[in-house]
Amino acid sequence: MLYPASTLLRSGPLSLVRPTVGEFARENRAVPAVNIWQSQDTITITAEVPGVEPKDIDISVKDNVLTFAGERKPEDLAEKAVWRQRERAFGDFGRAIRVPFNVDPEKTEASVTNGVLEITLHRREEDKPRRIEVKAA
Repeated sequence: MLYPASTLLRSGPLSLVRPTVGEFARENRAVPAVNIWQSQDTITITAEVPGVEPKDIDISVKDNVLTFAGERKPEDLAEKAVWRQRERAFGDFGRAIRVPFNVDPEKTEASVTNGVLEITLHRREEDKPRRIEVKAA
C-alpha cells in the first residue's frame, strides 16, 4: 500500500519537532533559514538573506561558535502608499551556530550571491586528525 508523502513526513524521530520549527519560522521570519554541510576539513553554511547588502552583515567566530547578524531594511513606499500584504520581515536578524572543530579565522570565506549568504570555515591545521604510524619493535 502506498502512503501519501504527508504521512511519511510525520513519521520518524523528528516528527514531533517539525511542527514546532515550522511555527517558529512563521512567527519569526527575521531568523534566516540555513543549510549546513561538513567535510573533513571544512564546514559550509548557507543562509537566506534576500535584499540584504553584504555591508549590512557582520560575521564573527569565537570559541567555535559562528555568529552572523545583519539588518533587512524596509522598502521605501511611495507617498500615501498603504501596505495591502506584508509577508517579508525586516529588521535585525542573526544566528549562532556551534562548529564541531577549531576554526582558522584567517581562512574563513564569506560571500552573498542571489540573496544567499555562504560562509566556509576551515579547520585549523593543528586540529586536523593525524595518522600515527605504528612501528615494529
